[in-house]
Amino acid sequence: MSKTVKKPAAPTASAAPTASAAPRIDIGINEKDRIKITAGLSRLLADTYTLYLKTHSFHWNVTGPMFNTLHLMFETQYNELALAVDLLAERIRALGYPAPGTYSEFAKLTSIPETKGVPKAEEMIALLVTGQETVARTAREVFPIAEAANDEATTDLLTQRLQVHEKTAWMLRSLLEN
Repeated sequence: MSKTVKKPAAPTASAAPTASAAPRIDIGINEKDRIKITAGLSRLLADTYTLYLKTHSFHWNVTGPMFNTLHLMFETQYNELALAVDLLAERIRALGYPAPGTYSEFAKLTSIPETKGVPKAEEMIALLVTGQETVARTAREVFPIAEAANDEATTDLLTQRLQVHEKTAWMLRSLLEN
């Protein structure tokens, strides 16, 4: 008497693993939404990294009567941005996609222009205000996408980033007042 063994159903094309495919992700956010959120977070990551580079450069190159104040302030800011870059990239990975990580990818995604040369201290401050405000606007663009997908982890991260960038812009802006 032969025993009949029932074969499991074949995976559908979308669920079938490939040599490079990651395991299926089921975190309560559909793939279409995860792709949109990831695209927005990738732009935010690129803006954050570009602002990090700009702030770090200004830290190295600032001169003038406010040297010590700005040198230390810029150091605090670029250290905070370095931590933010990691949080953003890890959120993208948690959503199931690779995080951009090259200069060429960041250059394509960022909305913050590169600063040529070494500006005077006051211009550095103004450029960083603009950069902080740009990152805040980029975060705001992603917010409704994440909110519509009920992605609380991303909206929480975006809220934290908005608080930091808005406060930092205000602090920098106050240095420009006469």
